[in-house]
Amino acid sequence: MAPPHGEKSAEVKAESAAAVDNRPISTILIIIAMQTEALPLVNKFQLTEDVDSMFPKGVPWVRFYGNYKGLAINIVCPGKDPSLGVDGVGTVSASLVTYASIQALKPDLIINAGTAGGFGAKGASIGDVFLTSEVAFHDRRIPIPVFDIYGVGSRKAFATPNLLKELNLKVGKLSTGDSLDMSPMDEASIVANDATVKDMEGAAVAYVADLLKVPVIFLKAVTDIVDGDKPTAEEFLQNLAAVTAALDQSATQVVDFISGKCLPEL
Repeated sequence: MAPPHGEKSAEVKAESAAAVDNRPISTILIIIAMQTEALPLVNKFQLTEDVDSMFPKGVPWVRFYGNYKGLAINIVCPGKDPSLGVDGVGTVSASLVTYASIQALKPDLIINAGTAGGFGAKGASIGDVFLTSEVAFHDRRIPIPVFDIYGVGSRKAFATPNLLKELNLKVGKLSTGDSLDMSPMDEASIVANDATVKDMEGAAVAYVADLLKVPVIFLKAVTDIVDGDKPTAEEFLQNLAAVTAALDQSATQVVDFISGKCLPEL
């Protein structure tokens, strides 16, 4: 008897997915919002800037690429705003570069690495690096049934129990919004998200990765204590260089661990 329409196709797809899972990871895409955060890793992995950009003409996005321990490494940053010359931080830039990079590079795994604010009440300290377990938005408030859930957009990061055990990183939930400061309404949403760290890109990267079915993990290094007694912007700038060094070290350890492994081994 012939199988029902579509059944064979589903079996082939399942076999194909299993084959992908069981081959060593070969291509990694690292999304980093600020070039200051990216350059230590560019130097560590001895990457080259892509001057003949694969991205659409006129966009400021920057790609660094090369090979490291058998892995094709791509670090992509949104680059500098053409008018103002500042880094293209935030969810819009993050969504765009993630989508364009997945389409062009077909990565096996995405790492969203960067700095973040941390909450002392949840155990975060300056320089801590968190491997986040779950991400959500805290500034997309849509008080209509079902739309409210869509607005929060909670998604789990790709599970990496062996990586976590090996590197002994801290774990916490990540909350994302497009503002560096924190309004009372944002704070209430962050508390509802049970977040330990907050950033301006993670949940947007997760949204695109989920749409295109690419596993993604998040490495966030704490530059400022959001519920502390220092102004966020001042503390962020004061600690950026030192914390970027901590992020660089952890990201290198993560990539070293990934080398030669397949996704289920993470």
